[in-house]
Amino acid sequence: MLGKDYWNERYLSKETGWDLGEISTPLKSYFDQLENKFQKILIPGSGSGYEAEYLWKLGFNNTYIADVSYAAMEKFKRRVPDFPHKQIIVGDFFELDETFDLIIEQTFFCALNPVLRKDYIDKMYNLLNTGGKLVGLLFNKIFPFEGPPFGGKEGEYESLFKPYFKFRTFETAFNSVQPRSNTELFFIFEKKETL
Repeated sequence: MLGKDYWNERYLSKETGWDLGEISTPLKSYFDQLENKFQKILIPGSGSGYEAEYLWKLGFNNTYIADVSYAAMEKFKRRVPDFPHKQIIVGDFFELDETFDLIIEQTFFCALNPVLRKDYIDKMYNLLNTGGKLVGLLFNKIFPFEGPPFGGKEGEYESLFKPYFKFRTFETAFNSVQPRSNTELFFIFEKKETL
């Protein structure tokens, strides 16, 4: 299992090839059109937290980040010192016990061993308030190596997520960064009221 020791070592040794060094373009575009700055937002597996930093600077003061890596969270605190420490959660995503209006997916799903995908979806469903949304990016690609990242395909995601979520948007991202061009699916999934 890829636990906190594994991820801390990756950050401490700067082996973070997934780290863009900035917010991903599709999420930036999505955030730029959000209007409700009071909604409670979670970014799990936030890593360096560029998405959280961007939201914070836009005035989304009810944004939370969570990561199992203390090294990633310390890096974030140094870069965004005014972000409330009570909204920085160092710990296991699967042990979170709060609810949110919006959860952002950015390279967290693909970092988890695929055996945890059903658990991830169950947890996302339970973390979201009624009418809440799970929004982000998924790789539409099978990688030629044992992950992380762990890839996947569109049809697989549909069968996993559709029992729990209404698909509002699910399409190839048109504005991915060049190295990920045509390999990312941008999605907006809304929590179903009943299962």
